[in-house]
Amino acid sequence: MRPSIPLLLLATALTGACATMPPPLKARATMEPKSGSSVAGEVRLNEARGVVHARVELTGLAPGSEHGFHVHEKGDCSAADGTSAGGHFNPSGAPHGQAGSAAHHAGDIPSVTADAAGKVKVDMVLEGVTLAAGPTSIAGRSIVVHRDRDDYTPPSGNSGPRVACGVIAAQ
Repeated sequence: MRPSIPLLLLATALTGACATMPPPLKARATMEPKSGSSVAGEVRLNEARGVVHARVELTGLAPGSEHGFHVHEKGDCSAADGTSAGGHFNPSGAPHGQAGSAAHHAGDIPSVTADAAGKVKVDMVLEGVTLAAGPTSIAGRSIVVHRDRDDYTPPSGNSGPRVACGVIAAQ
């Protein structure tokens, strides 16, 4: 039995639609200790349909402590104190602030809080950035964990020294 013409057209349309959807973009940052800390872990990123999701897993933090967490402008974590990563990623020149607020750097990510064992395991959405090429791309930049909580005040939130840094490497 031969399929009807409408079924063939539907199958062709669905196949064509699937072929035009871009595959998800993926990246990973291996977080390494900085400033004499023992903080380490991984941030796995993926982008689908224009939304960047991050899976953050960290160890070595003070139990119950909150930490500033940002994308920084340079993909360089070579300095012992992490300063080689530069300042917060801020392609639009916005003031520092809390992600989701009216004004904030593209690199402003929600702070992370360690559990009673000093670990972080959280999923989050990163706003205003992409893993694709372009002015808001975070691929090739770095993610930094700071010692202290981010109070979201300009210019950078008073979140203290950089205790972990990882370059965002596309996969």
